Amino acid sequence: MTAAKRTLPSTRSAVGKPAAPTSKPIGLQAELRQTKSFDSLHAEAFLNLVRTSAQLQHALHLKLKPYGMTETQYNSLRILRGAGLNGLTCAEIAERLVSQDPDITRLVARLQRQGLVRRQRGERDRRVVVTKITAAGLDRLKEADPVVNGTVNVLLSHLSSSELKAMIDLLERARQFAGPFDGNK
Repeated sequence: MTAAKRTLPSTRSAVGKPAAPTSKPIGLQAELRQTKSFDSLHAEAFLNLVRTSAQLQHALHLKLKPYGMTETQYNSLRILRGAGLNGLTCAEIAERLVSQDPDITRLVARLQRQGLVRRQRGERDRRVVVTKITAAGLDRLKEADPVVNGTVNVLLSHLSSSELKAMIDLLERARQFAGPFDGNK
């Protein structure tokens, strides 16, 4: 069945809350109430990826909000926890982020103002600034980790293990082909 033939069920319940997901997903064209077909299958796949990513990230954003941090801040704290006692420079944190942040220095400064990280000059090279997670940062992660893990599990619980593995494979292949984005491709 093509996307144009699918019907759009109401996305609101009688009380104005989002309706429960339907058993059969509708196409993006219908979801967006778009009357014109997509320019290509590639465009439809790409826009589905972008739309899905935005919705999943928004759900996670809402869960992290009570902890006073964004998804990127949470990711940065996890990266610093993994770095251990050595810490990392801003450039090293930026390399490991799931989503790129154009101003990692400000992101780290916000974490430092919250007492979640500390920065110190390198012992051998005073030009190098190393960021390390604090005990408060570790505590914040300890609180947020179960919420994030639970949210991720719930959001993808309707997919089987084989579907998840297939999705991971396809996404990795798409990302590998895209390569690092430099704006000139």
